Amino acid sequence: MTSGVLDEAIKKAAIAWISVGDSPAYALWCMPAENSLLVVSGPGEQFAPGLAEAERATIRLRGDHGGLIVAADAHVTRLTPGSDEWAELAPQLAAKRLNATGTAEEVVARWAETGCAVVRLTPAAESAVGTPELPAESAAAPPRETPARVETRRPFRLHRVRKR
Repeated sequence: MTSGVLDEAIKKAAIAWISVGDSPAYALWCMPAENSLLVVSGPGEQFAPGLAEAERATIRLRGDHGGLIVAADAHVTRLTPGSDEWAELAPQLAAKRLNATGTAEEVVARWAETGCAVVRLTPAAESAVGTPELPAESAAAPPRETPARVETRRPFRLHRVRKR
């Protein structure tokens, strides 16, 4: 597979399915930056278990039609608050963050104070698998169990409903 497809998918990415190890993939909001993706997770942000501590992750990106077009292994680098890379990239990421309370500088300060992880995912072009090599069957999985799930009751009917 050519790295051109991977590069274009990264440039257009607003969401990516990211998995660490054998854990299930999570749909995470991301921002493209220099042929890599930036993702923020932690308290008050999106849930990405194990991503901040991981060294490698698998990313799956969609195309213009909404379907999966490329999957690749990526090297994970956590940005440290106060570093040059943090000072350059975290404000850009905060400016793209929808529904954030406060200015970009306030959001970046909150991320640093609360221990949120801003990670850079740099895909390895040689590990990329494009559309022809991807499996044809759906990769959809049944919903995971959660305590938030509520059993639905049958609707209340005051009178008997006749079938026609």
